[in-house]
Amino acid sequence: MRYLILNEGELEPRVSLLPESAIAIFGQSFTGMVERGAGLHASRSDSDYSSAGIQVVSREEGLKQADLVLGILPLSESDLNLLAEGTSVWGMYQPQWHPERLKYFEERRLNLYSLDCIPRISRAQSMDVLSSMATASGYQAVLEAAAALPRFFPMLMTAAGTIAPAKVLVIGAGVAGLQAIATAKRLGAVVEAFDTRPSVKEQVESLGGKFVVVEGAKEDKAAGGYAVEQDADYQRRQAEAIAQAVAKSDVVITTAQIPGRRAPLLITEAMVAAMKSGSVIVDMAVSTGGNCALTQEGKHQINGITIIGDSFLQRQKAEDASRMYAKNLQNLFKLLLKDGQFQPDFNDEIVRGCCVIRDGVNQLNNH
Repeated sequence: MRYLILNEGELEPRVSLLPESAIAIFGQSFTGMVERGAGLHASRSDSDYSSAGIQVVSREEGLKQADLVLGILPLSESDLNLLAEGTSVWGMYQPQWHPERLKYFEERRLNLYSLDCIPRISRAQSMDVLSSMATASGYQAVLEAAAALPRFFPMLMTAAGTIAPAKVLVIGAGVAGLQAIATAKRLGAVVEAFDTRPSVKEQVESLGGKFVVVEGAKEDKAAGGYAVEQDADYQRRQAEAIAQAVAKSDVVITTAQIPGRRAPLLITEAMVAAMKSGSVIVDMAVSTGGNCALTQEGKHQINGITIIGDSFLQRQKAEDASRMYAKNLQNLFKLLLKDGQFQPDFNDEIVRGCCVIRDGVNQLNNH
């Protein structure tokens, strides 16, 4: 069988497999191909791939020949038209939110493994690309904030006097939020964190952050670790607590999202207006509507407040983000390869969970 590693294009510097990862997965049992320039922004040249025995090809040539297509971003219809019936594709397709992407896979009797659909269970943690990318983006969010803030993060005692540390508020203590807390603390900031899930309080405090408590939040274990929508009374008290915390913060980093729904609006225009001039907001939920009422894609200023809207901050650390993504794939393929052959076991809940289209048949209703 032949596999292809895709070049994700100008807007996406990550690559799904580094040369060493491809060899670790497939060895010499498969014929490897990589699209020209795929790894350049992840610090891997075409010669690095060819030295590993992976043939460098054009996109069209690779898509026409591949049995297994490994990527990150969804393929276009023109790309899918080049694939032979029965070809298997890997990437992040978000099928629950973009069901229209599945039509061509069904019509052309293809197989689709969407990595964002891997079940969030203990056995699948090593394959969880969402957590891996959230780790990278949470780290980068703090660096973006530190670069934009016209102050130091740590307390400095200098001959010119003592400089107080920056105050950072992280809203949402999932994987990205926890990484943001840890990174801000390492840079010397005073960190507070808010989350509707009281169960994350211990994790926040273990990283040196102070947990902002709002009593009465409900949790749902079936939500896979995500926050769930709260009732009106809780939302009112939540807004009051966040407003007080935002007003005294130099940096606010928001990561709060609810699967399948618009991101909760947590920072109002009035809250932004109450912030100190020079303060920074990094909104990581902009792709699903944003946690701040004034967030736009990219970076802009409003009355001296810098607002950065970016849900793909992991792209700024393309090499390590690619390494993590590749390791997730490597662990997944342990379930897909047997005796050097591609033999997915659809009785395994992880394989079944991420296989969205099987031989052209939509599997979502069976998940």
